Amino acid sequence: MNIGAIKNKAEGEQQPISGPVIVIEHLYKRFGANIVLEDFSLSVEREENVVVLGKSGAGKSVLIKCIIGLLKPDKGKILVFGEDVTSMDEDELAKARTKIGFLFQANALYDSMTVRENLEFPLRRHWTSLGETEVGKMVKEALENVGLTHTSDMMPAELSGGMLKRIALARTLILKPEIILYDEPTTGLDPVTAREIDQLILTLQKKYKTSSIIISHDMNCVRNIADRVILLLEGRCYADGTYKTLESSSDPKINQFFQ
Repeated sequence: MNIGAIKNKAEGEQQPISGPVIVIEHLYKRFGANIVLEDFSLSVEREENVVVLGKSGAGKSVLIKCIIGLLKPDKGKILVFGEDVTSMDEDELAKARTKIGFLFQANALYDSMTVRENLEFPLRRHWTSLGETEVGKMVKEALENVGLTHTSDMMPAELSGGMLKRIALARTLILKPEIILYDEPTTGLDPVTAREIDQLILTLQKKYKTSSIIISHDMNCVRNIADRVILLLEGRCYADGTYKTLESSSDPKINQFFQ
C-alpha cells in the first residue's frame, strides 16, 4: 500500500476544494483593554505562501492560534475549506486539525521520546487504524523528506538547532496536512541553516501542494518564500502585496519593515 492509499484509508477520500482554502472575515480579538485584532480580514489561495509581518505583540501568533481553534475570537469568521472554525465543537476541531499542520517556534518535540517516537505520535493519535508496517513507512518517508533518516533512534537533545527544526517539520507534515501554519520557522538559526529551512519549506510545499501562513521577522525568509506579504498593523490588514511591491512602498509604516 502506498502512502497516498494509507491516507485515504485513514481519513476517507477527500474531494478537491475550489477557491481559497482559508477565508478570515472581520476578525476581532481583545484581551481585557488590549485590542489585538480589529476587523482583520484575509484569504489564502491553494498552494500559496502568505507571510504575515508585524511588530512584536501585533497579534500574529494570536491570529494563527485563532485559525486552529486554540483561541476563540470575539467576533468574525474563519473559514477553513469552507467550514467556520469559530463555531466548531472540540470533536469538530480535532478533525479539522488533521488537515492543518502547525510548526511551533520552539519545535515542541517531546524530550523523552526518540525522533521516531515523536513522528509516530501524531499517527497513533489521529490514524489509529494504521498498522506497524504502515506507520514505519510513513516515518521513513518523513525523515527522507528532511534528509535525516539517520536520526531515527536519536533523542532531541542530541540534535542541533537546524536538525530539530527539520524533525519538527517532518512531524508537521507526516499527516499530509493541506495547510501549514509556521510560527517563526527560522528564528534562532544561523543564516546558512535558515536558508536551508527556507528551501526545504519551498521543496515540500511543491511536493505536497500545501498552502501556508508564515509568521516571520526574518526578512530573508520573507523574501525567499513569500508569494504574498500581509502587514498586520493596529489589528488590521494594513498592506497586502508581493515582497517587491511592499519593499518599494513610500509609506513609512510599510517601509520601516524593509529597511
